[in-house]
Amino acid sequence: MSAHVLVIEDEGALADVLRDNLEAEGYHVSVAGDGVAGERAWTRAAPDLVVLDVMLPALDGYALCERRRAAGDATPVLFLSARGEPEDRVRGLKSGGDDYLAKPFHLPEFLLRVDALLRRRGWTTGTPPVDLLRFGGHEVDLRAWTATLADGRREQLGVREVGILRLLAERAGQVVGRDDILDVVWGDDAFPSSRTIDNVVLRLRRLFEPDPSAPVHIHTVWGVGYRFTPEAEPDHEETR
Repeated sequence: MSAHVLVIEDEGALADVLRDNLEAEGYHVSVAGDGVAGERAWTRAAPDLVVLDVMLPALDGYALCERRRAAGDATPVLFLSARGEPEDRVRGLKSGGDDYLAKPFHLPEFLLRVDALLRRRGWTTGTPPVDLLRFGGHEVDLRAWTATLADGRREQLGVREVGILRLLAERAGQVVGRDDILDVVWGDDAFPSSRTIDNVVLRLRRLFEPDPSAPVHIHTVWGVGYRFTPEAEPDHEETR
């Protein structure tokens, strides 16, 4: 059985993106489009986590969360809001929220926060995400976005680097297409060019490959995407 995430969000396109990505992570997802419908779904379905937009029709997210907390409901709540000022975050936490993420946000960060809240509650997804990755003498903490390299150096990773590395690691040995990378790592953000993806992969190779021009872990499959192998393997598909 997988964790049930209730998404209460009135922007239909965003709700669809969140649902698709959460389901891809192995969660059971339901969606409500306003505060009243959200309260009804929350009460009836008893979800394991609520992703709650602040600006909702009929009943705003702050008021909805306060009502559920007053009723004794301790379900973890991740607020989403276009309001990202410190006072807005404070209000969200005071109304009973467990975390607060300002829009626009990056999907990998959103998924990390969902995972963290559910782990506190004792849940793991049907397909457990990779959190600690070891290969080539390197150790990468994908939750803290940090890497300890084989030579002992510590490096901070960016959101795109973490997103691509996690996706490739979770499908180790498989070819991951560029469209999949766009969907999972960029989501509904402005679509990058193929060169943008290449630049992120190049940064990863400069960190983790003994020779970035002859990669043995992060391979290019021309015309398709990329493939990750934790054990060093010559890349016969790639020429530079």
